[in-house]
Amino acid sequence: MVGLHLDDIDQRILAELSVDARLSLVTLANRVHLSRNAVKQRMERMERDGVIEGYTLRRGSGPSRRVTAIMLVYRADRMRGAGVVAELARIPEVVRCDILSGEFDLLVTVVAESMDRVGEIWEHVSALPDVENTVTSVSLSRPIDRP
Repeated sequence: MVGLHLDDIDQRILAELSVDARLSLVTLANRVHLSRNAVKQRMERMERDGVIEGYTLRRGSGPSRRVTAIMLVYRADRMRGAGVVAELARIPEVVRCDILSGEFDLLVTVVAESMDRVGEIWEHVSALPDVENTVTSVSLSRPIDRP
């Protein structure tokens, strides 16, 4: 996977599959605004490159208890350099990363299976050499959820 480049569409495909690995190609293609065939080719490439290693069934005990956390990240280099963003892209639970104006540089959305996993991700991100500071908040509820 050295030198592997995942573009925004690849990241969106991975984010959608992380939430529901059973999505049909047609539904996934609609969500990322590509043809079914283009999505299939991208998924096959990511499988060959080891980005996608398999599709797994995990038995649950009822409704999903996934945790959504928002991380505000202040990079030491401010707007230069892509090292932090590249490292975030390697974390499957990171479903979105926005570059911000203002005090913080990045708004990172994390969807994880547990608070423990959110904590592990926070530790990893805050320990990156180019990260100067982070602020993390956990979503308590989502009264509005538009696509």
